[in-house]
Amino acid sequence: MLLREMGQGFVRARRPEQKRQRREAILAAARELALKSGVRSVSLGNVAAAVCLAKSNVVRYFGTREEIYLELAAECWTEWGEALKARLPEVDAADKLSTAIAETLEARPLFCDLLGHSATSLEHNVSVEAAGAFKRQVKLVLGELGDAIARRPIGLTAAEGFEIAAAGTIFAAALYPAANPPSTLLEVYELDPALKAMCPPFVPTIERALFALAAGMPALR
Repeated sequence: MLLREMGQGFVRARRPEQKRQRREAILAAARELALKSGVRSVSLGNVAAAVCLAKSNVVRYFGTREEIYLELAAECWTEWGEALKARLPEVDAADKLSTAIAETLEARPLFCDLLGHSATSLEHNVSVEAAGAFKRQVKLVLGELGDAIARRPIGLTAAEGFEIAAAGTIFAAALYPAANPPSTLLEVYELDPALKAMCPPFVPTIERALFALAAGMPALR
């Protein structure tokens, strides 16, 4: 309904509920576009066209394209945190924790894509308010995960749980593009199978890295 109303011409949202609905519509459009073509390929103009608004009207709700995707990233952090916490009751060893982190990340390709762009572009060209809100949300999610991991019988503290969850997202940010290469690289790997080592499998690689990290943490205390 909201998108159809937008298509009939811009009408300024005046009530708080209308403003919230319009923000949600913009975020939903940005999410859909990024899932189809990747975060890097989506412009502010693309998002504006998807919700039938001029770019000047979109920036009434989000100052920049980066602010749209930074808020979407914060939502994805929350979604991932809830999914990982739901897996933790089955975690009774460090290897199971590593698997839970890796698998919940793999199940969220948009989150992995956003992770790869957060520090390099999305945290730039945004307001202090938007950047602060994003960082507070990330800290909140990781803090909750750290506490939840510390309650599992695997010998990690809350600070270590925070660190290993954060490390999982750092690994995912770097690994996801390599594990999901563009068509040109797929052709390269097909022509030269020896180069396929440059396309590491996502879940096993993160599992191994996180398990090694978890195993070494007690020795570093």
